[in-house]
Amino acid sequence: MSDELKRLLEQVHDGITTFDFDGKEIPCIVIEENKYDQMLSKVAGQSLAINTDLNILQNGLGNVFVEIVLTFSTGNIVEKYLVNANKDLEFFKTLANTSMLALSSPKSQYGKDNVFMIQLPRPEKAIDALEIIQKALIPKN
Repeated sequence: MSDELKRLLEQVHDGITTFDFDGKEIPCIVIEENKYDQMLSKVAGQSLAINTDLNILQNGLGNVFVEIVLTFSTGNIVEKYLVNANKDLEFFKTLANTSMLALSSPKSQYGKDNVFMIQLPRPEKAIDALEIIQKALIPKN
C-alpha cells in the first residue's frame, strides 16, 4: 500500500451512513456533537445557501475517495469530509438519487429529530460524480 493511500485512509470520515426518510434513503454525514451544535447555532433562523462540491480523488487502481466540501453562505462555515467511495458507494448512489444530504449528530435519531437537511443546488453534480466514481472503482488492467 502506498504512503498516499495510507494517508487518505487515515483521513476518511467515519460517520457516513444513510437512513430511511418517508420511504427514501437519504445520505447522511454524522459529525461530532459539539461541532454540529456550533454549526447550527451560527445558521439557525437565517436563510442560507450551501454550495456542495464533490472532489474525486482516484489512483487508477480502483481506489476512489471523494472530498465533500460544504460552503455555507452564512456563518463563515466551510466543512470538508473525506469519504472512501470503495466502502461507501451506497452513500453516493442515494445522493445522486435524492439530491439531498443530511448532517446529524451522533445522538440524533436519523430521520426523526435534530437532522439538518441540505437540498443540492445542482443535482446533476451528484449524478456526474456517481458516474465518475463507478468508472474509477473498476481497476484498470
